[in-house]
Amino acid sequence: MKLMKYTALALLLTASSSWAADYTLGQITVTQPTTFETAKNTKVGGGYMTITNESKTDDRLLEVRVEGIPRIELHLSATDANGVATMTKQDGIEIPPGEMVALMPGGLHVMFMGLGDSPFKLGDQIDATLVFEKAGAMDVTFDVRARTAGDHSGMKMSD
Repeated sequence: MKLMKYTALALLLTASSSWAADYTLGQITVTQPTTFETAKNTKVGGGYMTITNESKTDDRLLEVRVEGIPRIELHLSATDANGVATMTKQDGIEIPPGEMVALMPGGLHVMFMGLGDSPFKLGDQIDATLVFEKAGAMDVTFDVRARTAGDHSGMKMSD
């Protein structure tokens, strides 16, 4: 069931070329980097994409950089047996050889923190640099889309 959920999101993210672009650096391809619009007083936003590693060796997303955003972390959202959702900071995201990893609401994602008085607005584009352990730095643009029910509202953060 979980694989179906990830596959469905990956297909949705790749289905519309009018939304966001694909980016390639060596054997790493990033598809549809997106984020959702944020409310005026919201200080955080999530970033989502799919990352495909066509090489025969693993790679790892180490960090995401955006000028003007003071703190960006890689997170994993999970829901326990009692229905309590948490987010845990990750030191990196493994991209196994020959596989695709989906960063999506409710799973692995980028956490943009400290947005202050600069919320993400529908239609904005957020220029970012993804830093991979082996492939190096890749410039991408996150498209800001309308908020959906899959956002991070109400999640407890843990380290």
